[in-house]
Amino acid sequence: MSVILDIDLDYFALFDQPLDELERLLTWAGRPVDFAVEHHHKAYQRWKQMVTAHVVELPHLIIHVDEHHDMLSESQPANSGNFVYFAMRYWPECQVVWVTPQPIDYPDIWLSDDAWEAVSSRFDCAKRFRRHWPKPDVVSVCTSPDFIDPALSKRLLERIEDCRESFRSKMPVNKPARAYRQPASRLYPGQQFMAGSCAPPFLSAAVAHLERWHEA
Repeated sequence: MSVILDIDLDYFALFDQPLDELERLLTWAGRPVDFAVEHHHKAYQRWKQMVTAHVVELPHLIIHVDEHHDMLSESQPANSGNFVYFAMRYWPECQVVWVTPQPIDYPDIWLSDDAWEAVSSRFDCAKRFRRHWPKPDVVSVCTSPDFIDPALSKRLLERIEDCRESFRSKMPVNKPARAYRQPASRLYPGQQFMAGSCAPPFLSAAVAHLERWHEA
């Protein structure tokens, strides 16, 4: 099982020091960005291709770092506004943590009752990262040009490239993906991802049994 760190650049517009926040995130990830896309659902397509090609194992966690939850509809086809929902249906054991300091709304108001019931127990929202979360096996970035200032986007992408070069200089050539170097973090049932979810209080029961990853 693998972990995907899914980053949308519009997330960093929520911070006073966006470049510092990006650097902290990539330092925590401990690996370079694997690829970047302009439209977010294209990242979902790439993840599926990587799993099919056995580049990574089936994902058991997607850490979705984004201003938006991207679960606006259960209607086909998958697009930039709903692909997280389709990822959760495609991988029925996969959990999603939406990381955002300022949640603008929650998926339950966009999905039908049946659609929300199918995924709600595997979805949670966090206002900040936890260092004990499992490290990602894949890091993808979406540039979302319609949702971020072009100047900020350019600065963020430059910093991402700087970090990639730094990682490359420290990594052996053709080093296997992390998913093949060691097992994914163990799961401990009956625990939450975090003490303070940013889910609305009336949804706390729906997410109460989400699992939290073991702290090494």
